[in-house]
Amino acid sequence: MRSPDLTSSLLRDPNAVLRALDKIESAESMGAFWRACWPVIEPGTPLVWGRVLDTLCEHLEAVVRGEIKRLLINIPPGCAKSMSTGVIMPAWAWGPHGWPELRYIGAAHEQGLATRDSRTMRRLVASDWYQERWPVKLVGDQNEKTYYENASTGFRQATAVASMTGRRGHIVVWDDPLNPEKANSPVELAKAVRIFRETLPTRLVDPRTSRVIIIMQRLHENDPSGHIIASDYGYEHLCLPMEFEADRRSSTSIGWTDWRKEDGELLFPERFPSEVVERDKEILGSYAAAGQLQQRPVPREGGMFQVGNIPVIQHIPEGAVVEATCRGWDKAGTDGGGAYTAGVRIARLKEGTAPYRYIVTHVERQQLSVGAREALIRATADADGDATEIVMEQEPGSSGKDIARLSIRNLDGYNAHAVPAAGQGSKETRAQPFAVQCEHGNVAVLDREWTPEYLEELGLFPNGRYKDQVDASAIAFMRLAKSRRPTPTLRALG
Repeated sequence: MRSPDLTSSLLRDPNAVLRALDKIESAESMGAFWRACWPVIEPGTPLVWGRVLDTLCEHLEAVVRGEIKRLLINIPPGCAKSMSTGVIMPAWAWGPHGWPELRYIGAAHEQGLATRDSRTMRRLVASDWYQERWPVKLVGDQNEKTYYENASTGFRQATAVASMTGRRGHIVVWDDPLNPEKANSPVELAKAVRIFRETLPTRLVDPRTSRVIIIMQRLHENDPSGHIIASDYGYEHLCLPMEFEADRRSSTSIGWTDWRKEDGELLFPERFPSEVVERDKEILGSYAAAGQLQQRPVPREGGMFQVGNIPVIQHIPEGAVVEATCRGWDKAGTDGGGAYTAGVRIARLKEGTAPYRYIVTHVERQQLSVGAREALIRATADADGDATEIVMEQEPGSSGKDIARLSIRNLDGYNAHAVPAAGQGSKETRAQPFAVQCEHGNVAVLDREWTPEYLEELGLFPNGRYKDQVDASAIAFMRLAKSRRPTPTLRALG
């Protein structure tokens, strides 16, 4: 039987139970808090929920609890990334989680975007609904839309990425640090990476315990995400493509794994059903759709190189006749960093003996000093044998001739040549004939340990960070293709 005191209390305040339930459920779950506070944030607009939002909440809770110190999230636009990181998470941390001392900095590539989320959070925290449940009082003399404090010394700052100076945060969030309109600018890309490396680490209250979240769509191979993925900075990577790709299934250290099973399953079908996704892909085009929707900076089937059209085979087909083999070298001279030296061996098959005419049969790729590079080239020639022709580019100028002469001397006894690079056009121009044959399924690749990295570089070309394997492939291919042309003959005039 209900006690008289409880009955009297409910009669005086019928919403007391609702508030108590909100407090209990919100303390246990950021998702529950999001659902409860939504009518305050967007009155009259239904909340569309999906498992992607549960995923975001799960990882943001882990950040607030300190289980994840560095988190990179790649996610398509329209999936509530700004709402979750810039409004829900800090408001949940101040109130339901009981961390009002949290100092939070939210940065975006434009001040206006950062200010928008800061203003929304301030409106939520100052609302009667929030104050009745979690009385986190804002300080009157520090209560602006871009910066406000609470009575427990916590604050929330909104800033442009390029203006992150002065204050330090327990949690710093970069929400789209790069403007999509400037993503192809080398200057803007370099600027974003420089700020990530030089400014962001100085904006933390404690470099040991403070947290950093970077959440963005992929815009370029060399964007901040690409820089983080290529380096070992200790970031947890949560990658959420719009359409599931089983070979890129994302898992994280908190025990989460992408729940989807079949290629093509949608990330947020409640908001982006298949007809909307297909419409957006057509409008965006393949390059933009690959980055913004699939979180890869070029289409899955490739840019210049249609990687999806390249057969990956276990061995040279039985009955195939190898007419010639050539290894092309693209040389670099940096030990342990910078550019790579790459050597790609391609075999040309006799017409009609296999479904394709060319097979990439071996790839060497290392970062080496000049001496180690020449040793690798010689050792590879010894392993390939006399039947494999060797071709490398000769860079312009006297130094280019000297380097080529050194390599040819190192290969005495082998059929080795240096081809002048001058007059052959850009790297893209030189790669085009090879790309055309790949597109039409006339080039296969053996399935070896080097194959994924090789195909990835082809797929990213010409926007990828590295081009050495493409260059070496183009050199070998052109030598093989030209060697099969008939010898020109003189014709009598008249």
